[in-house]
Amino acid sequence: MERLSQGGVTAPKGFKAASAAAGIKYQGRTDMAMVMSEAPCVCAGTYTSNVVKAACVLWDKEITESGRPMQAVVVNSGIANACTGEEGFNACRKTAEAVTEALGIPADTVAVASTGVIGMQLPVEKLSAGVKMMAPELSDTIEAGTAASKAIMTTDTINKEIAVTFEAGGRKITLGGMSKGSGMIHPNMCTMLGFLTTDLAIDKALLQEALSSVIKDTFNMITVDGDTSTNDTLLIMANGLAGNEKITGKGEDYDAFYSALEYVCTTLAKTMAGDGEGATKLFECKVVNAKTKDDARILSRAVVGSNLSKAAIYGCDANFGRFLCAMGYSGSGFDQNDVELFFESAAGRLQVFDHGVPLNFDEELAVKIMKEQEVTVFVDMHEGTESATAWGCDLTYDYVKINADYRS
Repeated sequence: MERLSQGGVTAPKGFKAASAAAGIKYQGRTDMAMVMSEAPCVCAGTYTSNVVKAACVLWDKEITESGRPMQAVVVNSGIANACTGEEGFNACRKTAEAVTEALGIPADTVAVASTGVIGMQLPVEKLSAGVKMMAPELSDTIEAGTAASKAIMTTDTINKEIAVTFEAGGRKITLGGMSKGSGMIHPNMCTMLGFLTTDLAIDKALLQEALSSVIKDTFNMITVDGDTSTNDTLLIMANGLAGNEKITGKGEDYDAFYSALEYVCTTLAKTMAGDGEGATKLFECKVVNAKTKDDARILSRAVVGSNLSKAAIYGCDANFGRFLCAMGYSGSGFDQNDVELFFESAAGRLQVFDHGVPLNFDEELAVKIMKEQEVTVFVDMHEGTESATAWGCDLTYDYVKINADYRS
């Protein structure tokens, strides 16, 4: 597998993208994006576990569960189209119909996604106008894909995209992706929009199985603020234009695809966690030698999800008791007398807790380690063989400032 130096959703064969400034909520910036394939795609999706689901989530679920192909997705930022009733669902339908009118693609193969303020109705006329603006601008250039990744941002400070290549059936396959997410990020599918494209030929059921499996240790292992959104959506479209023999069973080709998918999703997930609202650092927790995989996941997520832990990371305070405390209330049982805990970063590694006993450690080194932009809490449970990694960010004053006046 090779990571491309540039590229995102337009890197695979047959995929194009465009963006537009539709004025849905933001002024002076693009706020709509479209990704389309020259050929119909098999598709898969995963969605929010929140009982309150946005209209676009319900629309997309119907497509991915129906067995129909997907050929395009239209995304808007600024307004989430959640808690909007029948009018919100009609906005999805009218957006898809606008794509049909502009491109001739069947409306029931057009996915839609929204992000932004909950509880506001989408201005359908602006959505339709945005589709009309984007249709003639669709392009397979790297720049078009990058522009699309920027158009879907809300409080994100950086766009998030990636592309990789791998081999399957003797053919070069490309997998690209873009995502957005900065606040309302928490495990349970996370709060995010993500769109993956590939020119691989693969069975739909296998595609769904791979996507559903990969999110468990990627997007479901990030948290910013403990809030699971109404709009979480991760879609993948596979158009088969690379020309490989269709993957219909597990084996070497499936494994190559799975590895690429896992890498792409991990990279996007970590980038989202590190770009949490107001964040200055990526906060990682690695738990090793846990009794079960679930235990490792639960423990690592509890550490990065704790507000006290996040505040300690921001303040460069090696107050390891906060991390042990979070582990203790996580719901996973363990013996604290088995645990070792370390701080790690590019500046070094420091053990602070050893089998139930606090250690005398170099406070200056601890501060130096925690001042880095990526800080890891490494925990050895000494109770089994399973491991997991979770990602979050520090908690800063700016998080409150951003969310105190989000609607304005």
